[in-house]
Amino acid sequence: MAETFTSATNGPDGDAPLRSRLSFDLDVDICVVGAGLAGLTVALEAARLGASVAVLEGRHVGWNASGHHLGTVMPGYSLPVAELIERVGMEDARELWALSKLGAEYVRAAATEEAMPGIAASQGALEVSNVDAGETLISRLQTLSEDFETEVEGWQVDRVRAQLGTGRYFHGIYYPRAFQIDGRKYIHRLAEQARRAGVRIFEDTPVVSIDSSGIRKRIVTPSARLRAAHIVLAGNVHLGATLRRLSETLLPVWRYAGVTEPLGQRLGEVIAFAGSVADSDGIDHFRIVDGDRLMWASPETTWDARPRRFGAAIARRIATIYPRLGPVAIADVFGGAVGVTVHGMPQIGQLRKGLWVASGFGRQGLNTSAMAGQLIARSILWGDDRWRLFSPFELVWAGGATGRVAGHLIGLWGRGSSAAAGALARYREGARSRERTREARLAEANRQAGARVPRQPPSGPRPARSQPPRPVASPESAPSTVPSQESEKIRDGSV
Repeated sequence: MAETFTSATNGPDGDAPLRSRLSFDLDVDICVVGAGLAGLTVALEAARLGASVAVLEGRHVGWNASGHHLGTVMPGYSLPVAELIERVGMEDARELWALSKLGAEYVRAAATEEAMPGIAASQGALEVSNVDAGETLISRLQTLSEDFETEVEGWQVDRVRAQLGTGRYFHGIYYPRAFQIDGRKYIHRLAEQARRAGVRIFEDTPVVSIDSSGIRKRIVTPSARLRAAHIVLAGNVHLGATLRRLSETLLPVWRYAGVTEPLGQRLGEVIAFAGSVADSDGIDHFRIVDGDRLMWASPETTWDARPRRFGAAIARRIATIYPRLGPVAIADVFGGAVGVTVHGMPQIGQLRKGLWVASGFGRQGLNTSAMAGQLIARSILWGDDRWRLFSPFELVWAGGATGRVAGHLIGLWGRGSSAAAGALARYREGARSRERTREARLAEANRQAGARVPRQPPSGPRPARSQPPRPVASPESAPSTVPSQESEKIRDGSV
C-alpha cells in the first residue's frame, strides 16, 4: 500500500477527530509542547505509566517533518558511528547505539497491521556508496557487527547494481532488520493511541510563554493557561520566540520529496530491491511504494519554500540515476523541516528541574524520536537516568541566519563534491574496464596470429654433420715426429 497524501486537517483516512483548541485552564502532571513523533511518544508512554498528560500543538498533529518523511526505520544517528566513538568512547557509543536499536524496535512493535491498519510495512534498507570504498565498507561492517551487535551484510558492487538497476552506486551495507512504514499513517495512529490512553491533545494552541520556575510550571496560550509538574519541549525548530535560545541551537533543514505517477511494469524491470535506499552522502533517499511508484527525497534547503517548486528537480534527479526509466511524472511533492544540531546528535534530557527537551533528530527521526519518548517518560516517572548518555552533546548555537547561509553553501558544496567524486570513481572504473577489455583483445589477437603462422624450424646454430671415422694409421705408416738429420741440415742451411 502506498503512502497516502491527504489533507493535513484530517488523519490519513479522513476519519481523525476534529481539532480541539485549549479553551480552559488545565492542571496536569506533564505538558508536552509539540505533537510530532517525539512529543506523542512521550505523551503515550507517560500516560501508560499512569501520568496525566496534555499535548499543546500550534498547528495540527504531524504537520511538519513528523508527517512528511519516507518512513525508513533503522538504528543509528546522523553522526557517523566512527565519529560517535571518537566523541564519547567505545563503551558509551555502544550504549547509545543500543538505545537507537531500542527506538527502532519500539516502532516495529507499534506499527503492526493489527494496531495500525494500512501501515504498509516493508523490510530491508540499503546504504550505498557513490564511490568505490571497499576498504571503508569492510571496516564499518566489522564495527557494526562485532562492536555494536547489529545485523548487517556487505554487498559487492555487482549485487548492488543487479538489485538497483543503475551503475551510479558501488558497494553497499544492507540492514535486513530495517523496515519502512507509511509515515503519515503512523503519526496519526500514534495520536489515536495516545488519546485512547488518556492523553489530551490540543491543536491550534500555540504556546505564548513558559515559566519553568517553581514546582508547578506555568504555560500560557492565547486562550487558556496550563500548569504542570514537568514540561517536555518537543517542538523542534518551531518553538518560536518563547524559547528562542533553544530553537536557535538547531539548523532548520527542509527536505523535499516527491511521489511519481504509476510507472507500471518498467519500474520492476529496472529496480528489483523492495526496501529503501539511501546513499552514504545523504543526497538521495528513495523506495518503491504502491507497487509501481517511486518515492524520492533529494533536494534540501535551509529556507522554507513551496514544495511544488521542487517537482522538476526531483524528476531530473530520478532521470540522472535511472535514465532507463525514461520520462517520469511527479504526482505529489511534500516537505518538512528537520532540526539539525551542530554535533549531529539529538538533544535529549533535562535542561533544569522539571524542564525537558526532545529535539534535533535530524534525518534519523523515527527511531531516535521513539527512543527519546521512552527515555523521558521513564526518567520522569521511574527515575531512569540513561538520558545522561546524551549529556556530552550540549546545546550549541547553530549560527542563526549566518548559520543558515553557511549550511546552504556547505550543502551545495557537499552535493557538488559528492557528484564530482562519484563521476571520478565511475570514470576510473570505466578506464579499468576498458584496459581489461583491451588486454583481453590483444591476448586473443596474439593467440589467433600464432595459430595462422606456419611452423618454423627452431632458431640457433645448426648441429654439425656427422663425419665417418678416419682410419687409424699403424705405427709403421705413421710419420715420424723425430726430425731426421737431413731436415735438420735444411733448417740449419748446411745443405
